[in-house]
Amino acid sequence: MAKAIQRYDNLAAARNFRPGKTEKSTMDIPEIFGQNTLTLDKLEERLPKSAWKDLQRTIDEGQTLNIDVADAVALAMKDWATEKGATHYTHWFQPLTGSTAEKHDSFITPNQGGGAMAVFSGKDLIQGEPDASSFPSGGLRPTFEARGYTAWDPTSPAFIVENQKGTYLCIPTAFASWKGEALDHKTPLLRSNDALNKASKEALKLFGVESKRVGSTVGCEQEYFLIDQEFVYRRPDILTSGRTLVGAKPPRGQELDDHYFGSIPERVLSFMLDAEKELYKLGVPVKTRHNEVAPSQYELAPIFELANVAADHQQLTMMILKKIAKKYGLECLMHEKPFDGLNGSGKHLNWSLSTAEGDNLLEPGESPHENMKFLFFFTAVLLGVYRHQDLLRISVAHAGNDHRLGANEAPPAIISSFIGEQLADIVEQLINGGAKSSKQGGLLGLGTPVLPDLPKHAGDRNRTSPFAFTGNKFEFRALGSNQSPSFPIVVLNTVIAEAIEDMTEDLKKAKKGDSIEKALASVLRARLNECKPVIFNGDGYSDDWQKEAKKRGLLNLKTTPDAIPYLTKKENVKLFKKYKVLNEKEVHSRKEIWTDQYITTRTIEVDTIESIAKTMIYPATVRYIGELAKAVEKADALGLDNSGSKTMLTKVNNELNKLGAALDTLADVQAKMKYKDSSEHAVKVESEVLPVMKDIRDSIDFLERYVADDYWPLPVYREMLFIK
Repeated sequence: MAKAIQRYDNLAAARNFRPGKTEKSTMDIPEIFGQNTLTLDKLEERLPKSAWKDLQRTIDEGQTLNIDVADAVALAMKDWATEKGATHYTHWFQPLTGSTAEKHDSFITPNQGGGAMAVFSGKDLIQGEPDASSFPSGGLRPTFEARGYTAWDPTSPAFIVENQKGTYLCIPTAFASWKGEALDHKTPLLRSNDALNKASKEALKLFGVESKRVGSTVGCEQEYFLIDQEFVYRRPDILTSGRTLVGAKPPRGQELDDHYFGSIPERVLSFMLDAEKELYKLGVPVKTRHNEVAPSQYELAPIFELANVAADHQQLTMMILKKIAKKYGLECLMHEKPFDGLNGSGKHLNWSLSTAEGDNLLEPGESPHENMKFLFFFTAVLLGVYRHQDLLRISVAHAGNDHRLGANEAPPAIISSFIGEQLADIVEQLINGGAKSSKQGGLLGLGTPVLPDLPKHAGDRNRTSPFAFTGNKFEFRALGSNQSPSFPIVVLNTVIAEAIEDMTEDLKKAKKGDSIEKALASVLRARLNECKPVIFNGDGYSDDWQKEAKKRGLLNLKTTPDAIPYLTKKENVKLFKKYKVLNEKEVHSRKEIWTDQYITTRTIEVDTIESIAKTMIYPATVRYIGELAKAVEKADALGLDNSGSKTMLTKVNNELNKLGAALDTLADVQAKMKYKDSSEHAVKVESEVLPVMKDIRDSIDFLERYVADDYWPLPVYREMLFIK
């Protein structure tokens, strides 16, 4: 007799994929790099000299762009795009959803003769008007008020997006309400750039340095998983939540340490080459690719760029990875924890501070103890991080990242900074009377004359630190893989601008009647003493560090509901307002938006796991229990020893009862939940709902190990992670 349910064919994922043509193709990177991007060099070639000079002043000095120059730029942009086959343009912006948004408009305008012509004016370029009613606003406007504006960002280049059927022009823009309040990530990012530029230029004057502009430079390492689409379509949890809400630990995961930096599978490498080609064409300077720790996990990393361009490119990178994966029958998973029991995915934000003339202000040089500029800006970064640990923690707080932080695979939720042995020694010298030497790295011998001696750094790396100094930059390692890097950059730019400004005032006062060297030594001693508690070079995963951090007065905000309320503290509102990065309403709006996003994410997960349990797991287990019961009944009739079958039947039946009880508890918790506002709602979801979700998962994962494989309705971890 045929079973009522037939398990899917788990080989379909491997069998159904057919690669396309296999002719070898070469990639001339210098030839294709930026070919779909309207770079400044290309724009200069197409603009009159006077218009180009005006545009340069807008980009370099922030001067207002007049409409005549905008018209010239618009014409050049339209001609370039239509030569590339573009028929439409869009103001490409980054609302507070965390992803990007676009509304396409055609270049085509009918003329009086009954034909049509391609038209694009300076007004079209500078301002768009998408409907803002359905984007998160956090109370910045009533729902019935729909007007929103997009404003062209001339500091980030326009680009072409290709499709098999055609192309369209994307113009990076900011997005604001009718009242001018920021409804996006880009607006505060550009404002924070201005604050950092102003503070840094003022500080550099004290060292006799004049700079046209100073800004943060950024490079984001992107981790992600690739699994066959066959599995995704059969997993309701991945479809709705981006992660597996159930799934038993497989016999083999990452225990053998054989995936990390291993040989890249052919299908995956083909995907990577194709994705990199598209990114090169868009001017995204991707540099590194490799296998990550968990099976089916990979990483891509770019070279440093100006912060706002890097943020745009990071959004493009996520978009291209997802798009190209589908061409290969794969799904790119960027959730921070798609598989329980395996390493999750992060997005390490490498941050530095550079002048327009190319001077990296966080480059220690051969003798960091003598590099006054470096010591000043290095200390300012530590000071900003120490003073505003809460903001850095908030900047990476969301539901997906709660699975990673502090879970021995990512930094703890305590914000601290690793600075290495050499700089820790210099800090101690400065605090105790002045730095006179720097520990040197020397050469690392490898024990055989065949291999060369390698230059050795003066300090090791620390993978447990949330904010580590790594040579000539800081690496903010706590970002989640699926989030926009924009707000973390906003926070870093703002808190460090404040620290630079305060230290500049200190130095001006101390310098009166004294040499710059002595004045700086005095300032550094005082400020390093202040921020010393945030410096930690040890094991961030250890229990001892949790206790030590508490003694130092460092915050330990373990979950998103713990962290988000700190955003609207009086000091934080004052900080953002002082540097004109966010006004008070904009700060409060983000608190509401991110709290609601946490609640909504968890609600989707709860509803999904409940549906899986009731409509998939429960029926499959009941059918299996029926089969076991028939076997026991027949064995009894024949007088056979059926103790094994009875034991199995009892175990499965008992666990199914536990699952039913957990589902009842979930319904009861949800029905009785009461709260006065969204913050309290988020706390109750985290403290009351998530534990019941875990109970439901534990029962389902237990049953996965006992229910017959041909009854189990979901692809399991061993299939998703290893079948390619």
